[in-house]
Amino acid sequence: MIELTARIDAFVALGKRIQNLDAFEKEELFRRAGNKNNWFTPKSCETAFEGLSFMLQEGKLKKWLSAYSLEHVSDIKDVGVLMAGNIPAVGFHDMMTVLLSGHKLSAKLSSADEVLMKWLIGQLIEIEPDFEKLIETPEMLKGKDAYIATGSDNSARYFNYYFGKYPSVIRQNRTSIAVLDGSEGEVALKKLGIDILTYFGLGCRNVSKIFIQSEEELTRLLDALNSFSEEVSLHKFHNNYEYNKSIYLVNGEKHLDNGFLILKESEELVSPIAVVYYEIYDSEEKLKEKLGNLQTKIQCVVADPVKWEGAVSFGEAQFPEPWNYADGVDTLEFLTKL
Repeated sequence: MIELTARIDAFVALGKRIQNLDAFEKEELFRRAGNKNNWFTPKSCETAFEGLSFMLQEGKLKKWLSAYSLEHVSDIKDVGVLMAGNIPAVGFHDMMTVLLSGHKLSAKLSSADEVLMKWLIGQLIEIEPDFEKLIETPEMLKGKDAYIATGSDNSARYFNYYFGKYPSVIRQNRTSIAVLDGSEGEVALKKLGIDILTYFGLGCRNVSKIFIQSEEELTRLLDALNSFSEEVSLHKFHNNYEYNKSIYLVNGEKHLDNGFLILKESEELVSPIAVVYYEIYDSEEKLKEKLGNLQTKIQCVVADPVKWEGAVSFGEAQFPEPWNYADGVDTLEFLTKL
């Protein structure tokens, strides 16, 4: 059994190791990750590692963990975690939560993200060798004491069928939205571009839809996002842009675009890659009622926190705190009750 202070120290040390990673080693690691998954560009991997460093600060970890009783875990459980691979190191928070809770981690890594996750696991074990007995990466997750699984709405039904009889956290599709009231300046709109386009829009914390009060705001937004053209120059992203644009043109569907990103009116929440949906709202009161009915599908709301309670500030959606749980489910509380 690794004492709680040693567990925390190991993750803090991992954060510092990520932050101070040798440039050559980082380049080689990101190259291997990109070869395995073309969506994982060096920029995307760099952003993910910045997010981990942001999260793995001693003060933050201690603040987060202080709300739970973790000092003495007498009954260590084997927790199976089925990890997603849509963005770099997306399974890290589940890994960290299981290990900090004092339980054993059996992680089924996504083939799309195994390079970075294996590296992170290896570094953690190098820092705290006792973790080696508490981490496995099996091909199959059978006979575990509890399960955490992340996937689509379809795969969630499959997970519930197989894992539902065990203590489990099953996550489904979520996305993020932004609310604009027309008072946002160019700086705020550029920051919104980070929330939209980081990881090419593939994460649940990426904004896939914006709510606006006037279509005039769309032109300002597209102009503000022009500076991201190089950042999303990946051919896979551009292919999606071209495909969706051709569909809208052939079907005569109204849309706006700036050469790499399309804005299209829709009541749907989840937009295709290289597309952001928008919807016009009449009043803040009606919008809050609408979003309240959609809360099980929304990961976070990006807006001015002064005007919108509980919102994430523009540009900060991709840098969650340790206590910002996916789907709003407190996985650490779940683990402490096993």
